[in-house]
Amino acid sequence: MKFLRNLLAAILGTLIAFGIVFVMFFVFISLLGSGEDTINVKQNSVLEIQLQRPIADYTGTSEINPFSGLFEESQGLDEILHAITVAKDDDRIKGISINNNFLLAGLAQTQTLRKVLADFKESGKFIYAYGDFYSQKDYYLASVADSVFLNPVGVLDFRGLSSEVLYYKDLQEKTGVKMEVIRHGKYKSAVEPYLENEMSEANRTQIKELIQSLWNSMVDDISLDRDITAINLNVIADTLGGRLPKYAKQNQLIDDILFYDEYENKIANALAEGETEDINYIALDDYTRYSTTKELRSGKDKIAIIFAQGEIFYGEGGPDIIGQGIINEALIKAREDEKVKAIVLRVNSPGGSALTSDIIWREVELAKAVKPVVVSMGNVAASGGYYIAAGADKIFAEPTTITGSIGVFGTIPNIHGLAKDIGINAEQVGTNKNSVEYSLFEPMGEAFRNQVQESIEDTYETFLRRVSNGRNISMAQADSIAQGRVWSGVDAKRLGLVDELGTLEDAIDEAARLAEVESFGLRKYPKYKSGFERFMEDISGAGAKVKENMVKQEIGEETYQVLKDIKTFMNQKGIQARMPFTLNID
Repeated sequence: MKFLRNLLAAILGTLIAFGIVFVMFFVFISLLGSGEDTINVKQNSVLEIQLQRPIADYTGTSEINPFSGLFEESQGLDEILHAITVAKDDDRIKGISINNNFLLAGLAQTQTLRKVLADFKESGKFIYAYGDFYSQKDYYLASVADSVFLNPVGVLDFRGLSSEVLYYKDLQEKTGVKMEVIRHGKYKSAVEPYLENEMSEANRTQIKELIQSLWNSMVDDISLDRDITAINLNVIADTLGGRLPKYAKQNQLIDDILFYDEYENKIANALAEGETEDINYIALDDYTRYSTTKELRSGKDKIAIIFAQGEIFYGEGGPDIIGQGIINEALIKAREDEKVKAIVLRVNSPGGSALTSDIIWREVELAKAVKPVVVSMGNVAASGGYYIAAGADKIFAEPTTITGSIGVFGTIPNIHGLAKDIGINAEQVGTNKNSVEYSLFEPMGEAFRNQVQESIEDTYETFLRRVSNGRNISMAQADSIAQGRVWSGVDAKRLGLVDELGTLEDAIDEAARLAEVESFGLRKYPKYKSGFERFMEDISGAGAKVKENMVKQEIGEETYQVLKDIKTFMNQKGIQARMPFTLNID
């Protein structure tokens, strides 16, 4: 049996090796023919935008990396925005078709996309949008178009925003597996699902106010582009006035109800082309490869953009994780580079480790002492995400950014109930009074709880001090807008947590103004290995991804997310400065 197992393993290994060589052969063949010359942008072309992969602020692979873009699961928002901006001044591009998106992006990212598309329209070129199905976020993006079209049997979802939070108190009692919770802040409800069966009024209030502010920003944008009052848009949402194509058209959410071939006739007419087969479409991915060769900003002086995206964990970090290793290395490079005159820190994070947040905060302080540091907030810059931003010279947020959440907590798993039920008894022996710190097989002792609570309070006070000094307000003022409360970008500006509402580009312009430079190029940090290189380094990671997808298919996306959230909490180490709950906005 052992021989057969080894033989099968050898055969499988050989097949995998041949498969990799086969893939590599075609990769290198394609790379030999790559380059700007192979991207054929014809005259009278239409840029086709189909965004059906997850959008990250930044993918981090170098433009000169031959493997850039291969095996990447996400699209870089920075590259998409750059491509649309280049297309604006490209005489060969006559318009844009937003076609059947399934937008996997945050609200702030979507709002930024709308802004660059609105700027594209200023050139006099057209934007048309077509959908078989519009989710609310898809429609929010599409509404910036000159004309919006819907399939005759299509669906347009327009009902307002909602959020659902799951509670696990009964589950813990039934299984005997629980989370011991120590927290500060009456609104610090990241841990509330482990303590209660129902949502507290404090949590309900903050979620209601947050999603109302986000909805108001969306409605204001749609109102402007569709010429429908905010009042009427809310009536449409309340009455589900877009649920059928005929109602969507009656309520002016769309311009017409068309089959796709009829939509293409509209594009052909806009191009003054006789036949739809004469339309020259160019896919966004293809045009992005062309546009990356075109610099929109140049000069010997540089502005560094450092992308901090993902949850905050102690360690090196990576494309989806903020660690002090990779972020501080980028800050030091930018600080010590004489050509870099200012730094823009792009933050897109719900927070995480308080220790790591403070380590990064310190490096931001050191950089700020040498050159201007401006923060640009993405979809979310909350708790630890706000922590690392608080000391900047200036902070920009989108109206739909989720920020604040100034508060800390600790969660420690405990299985005493389960152990007792299945007949496990743990006995401890120590040399000193406090040498046995904690056992997950025993109820948490009061002495240990007090010790952790002391650390929580000390970390919270430190967090407040960072905010107080960074925002030039008193500790009392910082505390009054803290307590773990989350805010939209609009409310954060009103409260003084951010300075301006604006995009990453606005933050770059402000950094240049503070540094007193007019012409400058951009340097982006950190640099990551491409998806293909990461795949080659860890073939087992691909297997893990396959298993993950199989589990999702078996138990469903929502159940998988519940298990993932529980696992995340179980794996948290140290005091956390994290978003107050897993916020899924629909």
